[in-house]
Parts: sequence; structure tokens; C-alpha cells
Amino acid sequence: MSNSVIITCAITGSIHTPTMSEYLPITPNDIAEDAIAAAEAGATVLHLHARDPENGRPTSNPDVFMEFLPRIKQSVDAVCNITTGGGHGMSLEERCAGALRAKPEMSSLNMGSMNFGLFPILSKKLDWKNQWEPEYLEMTRDFIFRNTFKDIEWVLNNLGKEYGTRFEFECYDVGHLYNLAHFVDQGLVEPPFFVQTIFGILGGIGADLENLAHMRRIANKLFGEENYEWSILAAGRHQMNFVTTGAIMGGNVRVGLEDSLHIGKGQMAESNADQVAKIRRIVEELSLEVATPEEARKRLNLKGGDQVDF
Repeated sequence: MSNSVIITCAITGSIHTPTMSEYLPITPNDIAEDAIAAAEAGATVLHLHARDPENGRPTSNPDVFMEFLPRIKQSVDAVCNITTGGGHGMSLEERCAGALRAKPEMSSLNMGSMNFGLFPILSKKLDWKNQWEPEYLEMTRDFIFRNTFKDIEWVLNNLGKEYGTRFEFECYDVGHLYNLAHFVDQGLVEPPFFVQTIFGILGGIGADLENLAHMRRIANKLFGEENYEWSILAAGRHQMNFVTTGAIMGGNVRVGLEDSLHIGKGQMAESNADQVAKIRRIVEELSLEVATPEEARKRLNLKGGDQVDF
């Protein structure tokens, strides 16, 4: 694995809601400004969702994506990685609508169906700005985030094979690594590929450092270390210490307000750039280099920013 670290920044996501942080980017202008600042702070890859600018609810509307994607591309060279995870309760076609419209260099792709529990956030008794927020969280008590083999194959064919988009393969548990290995064996995924191991979501593997080492061992066993780029993210309070450990172990890292609203214990992050700047500082103090977008494109065999449709 190269010594330089690819920093992914997940700008807004679909987990946190407007009431939880005044700094969460909501409008296309918010998302564009935060993404550009994150790239200028050192983010190599920008992981992007869209939100309804009126109420902050996750949206799959491609027109909303197109309000911020061209502006980001015109301003910075970072790789734009568009979600196919969308928001809870969306159909597969809705989740992929923005990516299919934009034909990006990279998209996320979840590697298995799972429980995805956000309802514990309700214990905080917040004064909700929008009625949809507590309803959205409560819904996850009886919700399965669907990513069947048929679903995954559809995305690999209709976005990957059709448009040359490559993927951030999101693996929330050990079984998801084996699902990815199945598609490698079928010839639908070819190296070098980008494996994002995710820790600390209720329903996925826990944020335990033993699990971090185990996921790495299994990925190496299944794929061979030379065939993939390993990246780490952890939810909430686990974010910084977990990804720092991952960087020490030779991995790439992901931060951003999608994954955690904080910059330190009891301290809200005021922007995505705050988190990027912090992890960049840590990475460089570990005597590691941060990968440039050009380096990431070469290592991940991306088609290039001139081949997208925005």
C-alpha cells in the first residue's frame, strides 16, 4: 500500500438531521461551500448526498445534486463520490438517481442488507425543528437497509459497467467482505478496488479495535493486500481515534459530518473542513503524506473528472 493517505470527507449524509447540529450542510449552497472548504483543507475524495433545501430531509432528486456538483468540480480537483445509499426508506432506483444522472468517477455501494438503527438518538429529547426528523429516526427501529445480491449486481452493471464509475465498497460487517469477494469471483469487480470498512453503526460491526484488525485480516485473506485500497470510518465519538489507528495500520481514512458531528469530546465541529484539517494534521504528524486527487485517481483507476456528466 502506498504511504500516502487518501482522506475521504462525507459532507452531509442521511443519518444526522438539522436539529442535531446547526453546522450540518443542508442547502446546495451549504453543501458546495462545505465540500470546497473540505477539499482545500486536504480532502482527497468528497462523499456526497443531497438534502431538500426546505427542510433538510435526505433527497434523491438529481436536480438538487446538479445544483452543487458543477460548482464543486469547477472549484477544486477532489474526486466527487456520489451516494447510492441515499436515505432510509428510498427505493434502489431513488437512491441511485443522482449518480445515474451525474455519471461520476466514484460512487458508494453498500455490500449487504442490514439493520441500521438510528432510533437511539431519540433518547436525547431534542426540540425538533421538523416533524419528519423524529419519525425518520423511529422508523429505523423496524427497518432493514436493503442491499440484496440482485440490487448490488444492478448497480455494478447500470452505473459501473455502463458509465465507468468505480466504487467505495461500504462494508459494515465481515459478511460484507465476503459478499464483495463473491462479486470479485464473478468478474463484476476488478482490482484495484476501494474497501471502506465501517464501524459503530447499530446493526453493523462494533467500534472495537479488535474488529478493526479482524476486518483487515479477512480483507487481506480474501483479496490480497496488493489488490485493494483499505479505508476506515467510525461513527460518532469513535471517529478520530479509530481512523487514526487505521492510518497507523496502513489504511486510508474517512471523516465528515455524515459520520460524526463532533471535533472532540463535547465539542461540535463547525464544518467538515475542521475535521479534515484535524485528521490531516494527525496523519502528517505520523510522518505520513496525504494523497492528492491525482494520486487517488491513479491508485483507484478512476476515469477522470473530464469523463463525468456535470
